[in-house]
Amino acid sequence: MDETPEAGTVREVLEETGIQVEVERLTGVYKNMQRGVIALVFRCKPVAGALSTSDESRRVAWKDRAAILEEMTLVYRVRVEDAFDCEHVAVRSHDGNRILSD
Repeated sequence: MDETPEAGTVREVLEETGIQVEVERLTGVYKNMQRGVIALVFRCKPVAGALSTSDESRRVAWKDRAAILEEMTLVYRVRVEDAFDCEHVAVRSHDGNRILSD
């Protein structure tokens, strides 16, 4: 409750991957209309650390953009596309499977 979204992002990435990141900018806000969950997605750059798994991650790996997009479902893939392509903050709603708004 006492941390900013950016600080929470830095903490979570470190806990789940072993990588210390620096938040660059907010790239999207995504709401799962079925579950009522809102995700803030930040573009970050790695600054230190080494890849490692945790209780919250089974596998951690560096992948290129094409591999990431190929492996993700649409509602997660659009977040990566937005992070690379959007010059503004994307705001989208989805139902867990389909994007409902752009």
